[in-house]
Amino acid sequence: MPVDDEDNDPKVLLTYIAAALDAIEPVGGRVFDALASPVSSVPGSVVPRLGTAFSSMTAPVALILDDVRVLHNSECRAALSVLADHVPDRSQLMLAGRDQPSLRVARLRAEGKIFEIGPADLSLTPGEAASLLRAAEVALGEEDLAELHRRTEGWPAGLYLAALAIRAGGPFGSAASFAGGDVFVSEYLESEFLTRISRAQRRFLTRTAVLERMCGPLCEAVLERPGSGAILAELARSNLLLVPLDHRGQWYRYHHLFRDMLLAELERREPDLIPVLRRRAAAWYLGNGVPEQALEYSIAAGDIEMGARLVEELMLPTYRQGRVTTLQRWIRWLEDRGGIAGRPMAAVWAAILAARTGRPVEAERWAVAADRWQYESAAWSDDPAAGMWAAVLRALLCRQGVQQMRTDADEAARLLATAGIVAPAVPFLQGLAQVLSGDRDGGDASFADAIGAGDRGAPDVLAAALSERSLLAMARGDWGRAEDLAGRARAVLREARIEDSHITPLVCAAQARAAWHRGDSAAARQQLAGAQRSRPLLTYALPHLAVQARIELARVHLALTDVAAARTLMREVNEILNRRPDLGTLIGEAQELRAQLSARRGPSASGASSLTAAELRVLPLLATHLSFPEIGAALFLSPNTVKSQAMSLYRKLGANSRSQAVARSRELALLDG
Repeated sequence: MPVDDEDNDPKVLLTYIAAALDAIEPVGGRVFDALASPVSSVPGSVVPRLGTAFSSMTAPVALILDDVRVLHNSECRAALSVLADHVPDRSQLMLAGRDQPSLRVARLRAEGKIFEIGPADLSLTPGEAASLLRAAEVALGEEDLAELHRRTEGWPAGLYLAALAIRAGGPFGSAASFAGGDVFVSEYLESEFLTRISRAQRRFLTRTAVLERMCGPLCEAVLERPGSGAILAELARSNLLLVPLDHRGQWYRYHHLFRDMLLAELERREPDLIPVLRRRAAAWYLGNGVPEQALEYSIAAGDIEMGARLVEELMLPTYRQGRVTTLQRWIRWLEDRGGIAGRPMAAVWAAILAARTGRPVEAERWAVAADRWQYESAAWSDDPAAGMWAAVLRALLCRQGVQQMRTDADEAARLLATAGIVAPAVPFLQGLAQVLSGDRDGGDASFADAIGAGDRGAPDVLAAALSERSLLAMARGDWGRAEDLAGRARAVLREARIEDSHITPLVCAAQARAAWHRGDSAAARQQLAGAQRSRPLLTYALPHLAVQARIELARVHLALTDVAAARTLMREVNEILNRRPDLGTLIGEAQELRAQLSARRGPSASGASSLTAAELRVLPLLATHLSFPEIGAALFLSPNTVKSQAMSLYRKLGANSRSQAVARSRELALLDG
């Protein structure tokens, strides 16, 4: 399986690996369920599950990842390290690249579980070199072959490139003039290969080197020269440095080494042309209905205007695919270049994404940017779509209290109705604001409206509305209906493969309360444990859901006499209320819970159920090979903070080491595997 820059997203990389394994022997739907979750971006929650599936395969497997040097994302490297721990007997995990993979292999090396092949091991013997040259239809005398082998030290690529230079035409000259090494190979190709082709072919090669993959129409659009497709076909027939990507002879790519050399030449000769060529590639992909490739070329070209427009277009579908890391990369690129300041829709969606994936600081920052555009810019009225979604964002974040949330939700409903847009999130937010204002009947009706529109690509909203109606049914004493609604909410998450989403704690709370009411303590505890995995996603960025879910969970913990867990949840409720003090009826519910806790005795922190959201956020990364400083960098925490949280986590899990803590967490279903 070839690896490229776009695989620096754990969701993308792990999906490809799972698909490759599944093609040989089904690895189990739960792997794909986890990979499909739009909020599961940290591979620590998915890799153990994939690793277990890998280790349980009955057929011998050779999983090969080529060019892993391009994987610079720490989560992707950590994922491969963990996957290496699960290679079954008689199977192999092969990682190939020009450089040593940036993976943590010291322990595997010490345990004799890794076989490393370096440049010396890959050297061809003189006989193998002769075979390679014959396959390339090149015949050399014994002396020339021996000298070429000596100068290249048996390096296959060097021999291969030398054979291509010979085939390009003209006398080969002295074999002593050729030597291995990337720099020398580039010089050799330039002087001995490129000089032997036509000027049009050379111009074609250097200018199309900006393309990751090529077809005739794309080359003609990028070069703006008719006949470029014919040149590609001619080179494909005669030049082995073009790698075919399909069986129809339509798509190709350059050998990586050759492309690097061509790009370096283009940079030297025509540097100003590079962004122009990439913009043309972006336009071609956009015109051919491939907007994501258009975005990637726009990013490479530094085209902020087109890049911002495409980010706005792609954010929602990409989020629904669960590719959070990709979205974050796009947003960072725009932010670094000031591309969001004038793009309110991008700021709005960036804030919504951050809020739903447990990053409250980012959500606040982007929300402030959207507010600045709407309230300080004279041009905001020219972008009604952005104004409409900005109202949705304000209601979602509830930064100014419940009454303002209700006003914002009503405004969003009016604007969307005017535009003829149905968005289930709007009646849901209206219903939530109504309930928090004391209007339970009005809220229930609005939740029903959200459910009626919830089949329009918003399963998280549908599950949330069902859960809210379940809790309202409980308040009326209608436990049969409450349990049915909670079960439907769970089914929605399962069908949409988003069981680890920001909505999960609320769904778990409703099911836990229903289970406890019917006397099934084991089922209630199972739901409480399930809520822990996703609780870190509910922060003060979504204060209403964050507080509500914790209060409902704490009630069940108290009913089960787990005072420590209830107190942990209460502390988190207090922290959120300190930031968002105006949450309507939740204030009274929190006070009631606080009073109940003050009258109960029990330890303040003990056992896995008392893990804090901060500790739960660290836990998946402990299952990787990342060090504490690397975990801190991923979570924007100091190494000392990570260490402190890890030590507390070990204590609550009854573990003496990181490996024991991970094993215990898997036993408790806090981690997969």
